[in-house]
Amino acid sequence: MSKQKQGKKHRTPQKRVQGRSSVPRPRAAVGVLAGGGLPLPGNMKQTATLLEHAKPDQLVELVLPHLWAALVDGRIPANVCVDACMTLRNAYGQLGVRAELLAVDLLVQRKGGGTTHYGSLTPSWTGTSWNGHCVLVLPDSERFVDATVEQFDEVREVGHGPLVGKVTLSTHDGFVVEPGAQVVLQRGDLMLTYTVAGPEAVASIVEHPEAVAHAEGHHHTGVNVASFALIALRDEGVRGRAMQAPHPRLRALLRAVGDAPYEADEEGGGVKFRLTDQTGQEQWLRLDEIPLPASVPAAWPRS
Repeated sequence: MSKQKQGKKHRTPQKRVQGRSSVPRPRAAVGVLAGGGLPLPGNMKQTATLLEHAKPDQLVELVLPHLWAALVDGRIPANVCVDACMTLRNAYGQLGVRAELLAVDLLVQRKGGGTTHYGSLTPSWTGTSWNGHCVLVLPDSERFVDATVEQFDEVREVGHGPLVGKVTLSTHDGFVVEPGAQVVLQRGDLMLTYTVAGPEAVASIVEHPEAVAHAEGHHHTGVNVASFALIALRDEGVRGRAMQAPHPRLRALLRAVGDAPYEADEEGGGVKFRLTDQTGQEQWLRLDEIPLPASVPAAWPRS
């Protein structure tokens, strides 16, 4: 840590760790959301509250990052922003929501004075660790998602879990948010100012051999998170609002899955649904294997 002038402190952002992130079995994680009557840990309680109260156009966007945080609670560090973003990008995409990665510089300002700086506009890798901070933007709903914001001590002290905020977006040469643009969001008494790095910073993440090597794992884990979300969204108290969400793919998946039983591979954490095909044969399918009508939009990201 190096201190700068006028009380401003700079901290090296927390870094990506090796290995593919995983998720616990559905009955341990999502069962409590469906009225299982078990005590809810913090992030799971927040997820349950969102499921109960979120409007149709908010459900997927708000629930997924909180559900991810609840599922990985105590299993992987909260500071793996690259893994979190790549996983959630796939999870959002499976439910029909386009999510794009942003590398950012973050300035946290306290109401009583003093600031702390995280991230970088020119991030870099040191071996398998990425020195920077990244978030997601949902361009179609104009939402900004920082799933690992609580890796930063002062933000974690405030609580409330992942940060999801509404923003006004601009485009520049096909990039989702113009480089240098700032997003300012409030968390308790803290003011969080995100400055967006250029597309070369994003490329330094997604094109790096470490990210490429874990792409399949991010897809696998993202499908699992989306599966848990779908199980929660089909619950009797939520399904009606979920079917009003502006995501044709989500609605199609809810119809296809119905109340079908599900299970998880305890070794790989893969969630599968037991569905009956046109011949009356039962089969166990992952979310990304479920056949949908040709008119249903493909999952994101799209090549």
